[in-house]
Amino acid sequence: MGIGEIIGYFVIGIVVGPLARLLVPGKDPMSVVMTVVAGAIGALLGGLVFAQWITPDNDGVPWIASVLGAILVVLVLRMMRRSRTA
Repeated sequence: MGIGEIIGYFVIGIVVGPLARLLVPGKDPMSVVMTVVAGAIGALLGGLVFAQWITPDNDGVPWIASVLGAILVVLVLRMMRRSRTA
């Protein structure tokens, strides 16, 4: 994995972050910057873990894995935020 792929996953994260927030129901006061960060982290996690380790040869899997990773990050951030306020 080179720096170009990491930058590519970050760019994918800019698109995937808002998509993940739309797919996860419920009210979420997350800022635009946090949405992009969640998308970038999710894209990296999804792209690296799912696409590289589980199915490295499938086309389109990095996008799907990036969306799933971003959804996971959004859910974890919500859980962390709820535990702080409770």
